[in-house]
Amino acid sequence: MILTSSYTARIIDVDHTADVMYIVEARNLEELFEYAAIGMFRYITPDLSRVSPIVGVSVSSRGFDLENLLYRWLEDLLILHDLRGLVFSRFLVRGIYRVEEEGEQIYILKGYAAGERFDPRKHVPGIVVKAVTYSQMSLEKTQDGMWKVSIILDI
Repeated sequence: MILTSSYTARIIDVDHTADVMYIVEARNLEELFEYAAIGMFRYITPDLSRVSPIVGVSVSSRGFDLENLLYRWLEDLLILHDLRGLVFSRFLVRGIYRVEEEGEQIYILKGYAAGERFDPRKHVPGIVVKAVTYSQMSLEKTQDGMWKVSIILDI
């Protein structure tokens, strides 16, 4: 299984005063969400090549708009990290769907994360990420057709 195999997406670290900020650019929304997750887990354990994708977890996230959906996706992954001690190195967003629920339009993400339990003998410890924030989060489609998002993590 190949997850996040595109070479057109990129993650850009940005200097930020107190927290951690990064920008993700990608060809489509699915890839953007996958690389946003990679960006977050690079801070938790900087050498993701040491994280073997031996434990797979299905993730279903819901949001009232695309920014909220991204926030919830990252938050759901962070909760899995906090509660189960898992670190992930591979992500696959199978689909992002806009549906009507109880008379309101919402977004649903169906995804998959693969990794393993954090082992300090194997994995490089990074920064403790307390939370994903909405601060300065902006998700947009650029004039050249790429998707771009800025993300700040509370550390």
